[in-house]
Amino acid sequence: MKLVYLLLALSLLACNQNSDNTTTQDAQTDSADVETITEPAAPSADSTNYSNERFRDVTVRKVGEHTYQIQGQAQVFEAAFSWVVEDGHNELKQGHQMTSAGAPAWAPFDFTVEVQKQEPNSTLMLILYEASANDGSRQHQLPVKLE
Repeated sequence: MKLVYLLLALSLLACNQNSDNTTTQDAQTDSADVETITEPAAPSADSTNYSNERFRDVTVRKVGEHTYQIQGQAQVFEAAFSWVVEDGHNELKQGHQMTSAGAPAWAPFDFTVEVQKQEPNSTLMLILYEASANDGSRQHQLPVKLE
């Protein structure tokens, strides 16, 4: 009977030591697998990179006194999207553009807009959007500051 108790105590002791090793190994593995996640840097005040669920990496570059070059990528139905330039009160110009591929692909676009402010204190905003196939309403609007 003493032999049975001795074997039982040894087996429990062996299991306990093996468990401690596993825990130590798991802790080492867990700490090695841990990834440090940092928040993305906030865009600077002069940043002209805009994105949403349908448009990404949109940039604006002034290429003339009243001319702006718009570049970026879009993931839009049948590779078509629309845009409008507003000054906060009025629509000054509107148009349509195509990308090289339709959704689900992200495809590049590049176009220029020539538009002049009607009021000197107004802010020109370009709004990129995808027109709804049902009713033509604006979907996934991305406002982009021109000037």
